Amino acid sequence: MLTPLAALVVLSILLCLARFTGHRIRHPGPSLRHAAIRTGLRESAAAQSPLLLTDRFGDGTPDFLRLTDPADQAAFRRWFTQIAEYQAVRPRAEVPEEITDCASLLRYSYREALKRHDESWLLNTGIVVPALPGEIRAWSYPRTPLGAALFRVRVGAFSAEDLTNGAFAQFADAKTLVERNAYLVGRDVRAALPGDLLFYRQFGQSSPWHSMIVTGAGSQAEVVYDTGTDNSPHGRNSVRGGPDHGQPGELRRVLLADLLDHPQPQWRPLPGNPNFLGVYRWNILRGTP
Repeated sequence: MLTPLAALVVLSILLCLARFTGHRIRHPGPSLRHAAIRTGLRESAAAQSPLLLTDRFGDGTPDFLRLTDPADQAAFRRWFTQIAEYQAVRPRAEVPEEITDCASLLRYSYREALKRHDESWLLNTGIVVPALPGEIRAWSYPRTPLGAALFRVRVGAFSAEDLTNGAFAQFADAKTLVERNAYLVGRDVRAALPGDLLFYRQFGQSSPWHSMIVTGAGSQAEVVYDTGTDNSPHGRNSVRGGPDHGQPGELRRVLLADLLDHPQPQWRPLPGNPNFLGVYRWNILRGTP
């Protein structure tokens, strides 16, 4: 027969076991799909709420990638434009080797704008900005369900299968960027905001697609672009006879007003210029909740 003290010890042990077992039962594991999504976004605010695998504009970009917070949109625009501008003013030898044409400038600036800009990032990129623009809170590259594959490369609206079927990639040429990853704002450059894109198509050239980044607004608005080079490793995307304002293969920053008066009419961003496709905006900046 147990003594009162021994009985009390046994009872305490049984109560602890019952409490531990009940705790484990009340917390089942998440589904595999939600586990994968939350792993991809574990360090972002989006990880705190369920993601809808939807595409309300039918443009191929999933809604979980759209920056719907005005503060996030502003942070992206500032980082995107400052990163692009810095490539145009730094010594050519310091420009990242991957930037060889207009499309690669877009890809680099877009990707780097979506990263976390900590001391390690500043050290690795060598980028100097006049003031830190703030951070995007929704998510950061590459911690998304898409991983490092940011750019839409297939036609059609987004579907859940696109997470794994190759609909997104790390590389996209200028034509794919304009047709799959951005949308038309209009053909009047006065509608352009900092971070918007100007696209051209020069017929009869081996590499007809060209892009520029708008980096300002008003009378002092500027554009940044790479003139391209036929010696580029990605020569199929380079622009032969582009608006170089200098030597081929250079990164240039010029006033938009000067571009409007360019000596070659095909490079003027005017509604009457058939080579000018218009002002485009990244799909991730499209719409609000």
